[in-house]
Amino acid sequence: METWRIIATSLFGVGGLVMVLVAMAQVRDRKHSQHADVVKAGLIGLVVVAVITVSIALWLPSVVAWALVAATAMAVFFLTMMD
Repeated sequence: METWRIIATSLFGVGGLVMVLVAMAQVRDRKHSQHADVVKAGLIGLVVVAVITVSIALWLPSVVAWALVAATAMAVFFLTMMD
């Protein structure tokens, strides 16, 4: 496996996990949300992150992979820095 794939996969995986945690926190903060809603949001997010992570590791071209990493990094930055 190429080095760039390992780095891109790792960066996207970390950013994706942060995004899943942010999504779960947003679901938890909604009025009338239940524990099952938070768990469901987490599972859906983890499945999406896992599919994209495997795609980056195995077959996505470098431009698409790095675009996904950059988009995830920007989303994590803006969502975690908001008040």
